[in-house]
Amino acid sequence: MKICIGLSGGVDSSVAALLLKRQGYDVFAMYMQNWHDIEGTLHGECEWEEEKFVAEMVARKIGIPFYFVDLSKEYMSRVADYMFDEYARGRTPNPDVLCNSQIKFDAFLKAAGRLGADMVATGHYCRKRQAADEDGKPVFDAEGNPVWSILEGTDLNKCQAYFLCQLSQEQLSKALFPIGDLDKKEVRRIAAEADLPSADKKDSQGICFVGKVDLPVFLQQKLKSEEGDVVEVFPAYYDSHPETFASPYDYSDIVFETETYRSGRKHVKKTRYKAHPWGAVIGRHEGAQFYTLGQRKGLAIGGHKSPLFVIGTDIERNVIYVGEGESHPGLFRSALKINPDEIHWIRPDLELKPGEEGRYRLRIRYRQALQGAVLKRTEEGLFIIFDEPQRSITPGQFAVWYADDGTSAPEMIGSGVISA
Repeated sequence: MKICIGLSGGVDSSVAALLLKRQGYDVFAMYMQNWHDIEGTLHGECEWEEEKFVAEMVARKIGIPFYFVDLSKEYMSRVADYMFDEYARGRTPNPDVLCNSQIKFDAFLKAAGRLGADMVATGHYCRKRQAADEDGKPVFDAEGNPVWSILEGTDLNKCQAYFLCQLSQEQLSKALFPIGDLDKKEVRRIAAEADLPSADKKDSQGICFVGKVDLPVFLQQKLKSEEGDVVEVFPAYYDSHPETFASPYDYSDIVFETETYRSGRKHVKKTRYKAHPWGAVIGRHEGAQFYTLGQRKGLAIGGHKSPLFVIGTDIERNVIYVGEGESHPGLFRSALKINPDEIHWIRPDLELKPGEEGRYRLRIRYRQALQGAVLKRTEEGLFIIFDEPQRSITPGQFAVWYADDGTSAPEMIGSGVISA
């Protein structure tokens, strides 16, 4: 079997390549470049060249062929443009999830296939197994093909299964995750003992294949800045607005009237907002699309005992809404909705049909502890009702559901883009 390892220059993919070679597979490495534009990035122009250089040294050390492929056009059209469009709509996307489903296990997989690869391997901390039924018997689809499961990695502190939540069965059939049963310390130890050039390399951060960015500057490549009001929402607002089933709070009914007054010795006429029991205009921002729910940094507004958090954005009116304190009611909701066309089942054989419901364990962001919830499927979409209110349920992010089997590393069953 011929395997292509996606070699990034990091220690994880390096050790994955080494293990495959030791296991006797016909392995070759390929480094992909997915980004050229450096505007808004914080690492500098030549980071990808340095990564490529390290990856090539690793391949030489292991003794496997090394190739380079430029997938920047595919990345721009299928990941970056999606990311910009989502922010423009007032949603907060997760480009790393799309990078895996659209690039690593699609465009990259096809490029590897043209070089003769049967499978593609990556350095993800997750595990792939053939699915089994309640009696432990292997599961096959209608065509007789094995049905595959994605499980949490052994190292739960590094587990990256969440980022693979949009993979299909066809993609999983071609995927290998050689380090899924290892923890990070063991990976570092193996790399050091093999004297790999990436052994002491720090883990990458930021957007997949873009790196750490100054988000407003980065987004301004495509999105226009426009000043608008920052409105603080007082807790009294929620006394008159009980939470709806799945929709976020709509603060558009907080409308401010103006009044004129005279100020100073010369009695200069000025205009101000009248006091409102539900909120107050407390500042200005440079574009509602640059903010996300739960955000604390970047508001630059003082005069409060506790920190301010973004609790809502109105793209059409260009208003952001904030609340004071970590326990502000606007930060919490008990339910969310996923539109029908944005529901994805990793295990199609376990799909809920309209009218059905089931218990699962959920996370709505990477590294969040798994939460108990009920999923209800209707013709209008998928509704998720949590056992406990959740903080900063953010449209555009991925909700991922796992088997409610009581294990510490359950199987990932499906995912969807949070719409409301």
